[in-house]
Amino acid sequence: MRQSFPPRRSWLESIGVYRHPRVLGMLFLGFSAGLPLLLVGGTFSAWLSDSGVRLAAIGFLSWVGIAHSIKVLWAPVVDRLPLPVLSSWLGRRRAWMLFAQSVVAAGLLGMALTDPREALWLVAVWGVMTAFGSATQDIAIDAYRVEAVSRDRQGAMAASYVLGYRVAILTAGAGALYVAGFADWNVTYTLMAVLMGVGMVTTLIVREPETAVDRVTLNLEQRVAEYLAATADTGFRRDFNAWFIGAVVCPFADFFKRFGMASLLILAFIATFRISDIFMGVLANPFYLELGFTKAQIGTYSGVFGLIVTLTGVGLGGVLVARYGIMRLLLFTAFMAPATNLTFSWLAGLGPEIYGLVIAIIADNLTGGMAVAVLIAYMSSLTNTAYTATQYALFSSLMTLPGQFMGGFTGVLAEQVGWGWFFVSSALLGIPAILMAFLIARVAHPDFIRRPGMQNGPVASEGEKGGPTGAGH
Repeated sequence: MRQSFPPRRSWLESIGVYRHPRVLGMLFLGFSAGLPLLLVGGTFSAWLSDSGVRLAAIGFLSWVGIAHSIKVLWAPVVDRLPLPVLSSWLGRRRAWMLFAQSVVAAGLLGMALTDPREALWLVAVWGVMTAFGSATQDIAIDAYRVEAVSRDRQGAMAASYVLGYRVAILTAGAGALYVAGFADWNVTYTLMAVLMGVGMVTTLIVREPETAVDRVTLNLEQRVAEYLAATADTGFRRDFNAWFIGAVVCPFADFFKRFGMASLLILAFIATFRISDIFMGVLANPFYLELGFTKAQIGTYSGVFGLIVTLTGVGLGGVLVARYGIMRLLLFTAFMAPATNLTFSWLAGLGPEIYGLVIAIIADNLTGGMAVAVLIAYMSSLTNTAYTATQYALFSSLMTLPGQFMGGFTGVLAEQVGWGWFFVSSALLGIPAILMAFLIARVAHPDFIRRPGMQNGPVASEGEKGGPTGAGH
């Protein structure tokens, strides 16, 4: 596939992209997207551990968050189906964002009003509701992020999103642990439900993005329209076929048409990229607690300090991508992300020493921040703005699904082999990603190795007006 590479901006022009109103708005939407993640993940595990729930049960309950890994199943609905009243008032992206944010807030409040020692099953139900609302919000926000600005501002949008997301991680991680330390977990989750108001207010303020489609996409949907015109189906059946083909078939047909056989390689690479990181992260807080660190220490070093290191990694990743190209950074982070898991194995043998915790967090969060920024920009570049929600949901679902599924067995593995070998095992899970990274660089994106920067796929410029046409719109 032919690549085109836009001219580089000056340093002042590059910094100036952060003044764009939609880039600023993405900071708060990123906060709204990141807030629920730990509340059904790491913080949820800490709450259950603090309440006396067994490690094996905590590991299996991590499957609550698997909604983020299967969101591609209902992404076509979010992409094309209007919500009564809300869609006509706010537009298709903002309507789904507001609806999903309301579901998350309700789920968190339900968790706050339930005691896991008395009704663990009900906590799980509320957690599933929160996770599905959070995953739906991710679909809508990811689509908005890709569509709201031109391709040359996607790096700034990703950085702003990650910053807001990481502040939310700090809030739902360290902040939640601080509150739980002097109050209780029910108060903590009530406060988190209230903080979802940040996303709701932002959704009401930002403008709905305008999108345009390229000629290849128009031709694809024109063929669908011609097929529907020739079919004998009428009424509801014809309308459903039109929606299904436009919302479900076309997004995947477009992706495979643009990348050919390399499509399977790209999807396999995305699926393997974060297995090691997600697998390890499920039991990070229980590991800290069992090792002997206090909640305050975990909040300070894993939360506050960890956020600073992660954001440093995000910024460094953006600079290095501009200088060396995205595939080189994907190769580097594919290796470093699992390799740094070994520092936690070392920490397990060292014991509750602050300097050991600091070293492990620096190694893990620095490379993790770089990996997140690089991967978001890469996946965004693969989408077609006519099918943003569905295609990006496919990528982000594959990114987390293997790790989320395998994460359900982390508690059993840790109980059987101990913490040291648990983290060694998590590092070994990163080997397929390393091999896939080299293969994808040679087969799917050889131009990214030779030239820094990237401009990929059929993308409309910000000045183009109009909306997607054809079947299903």
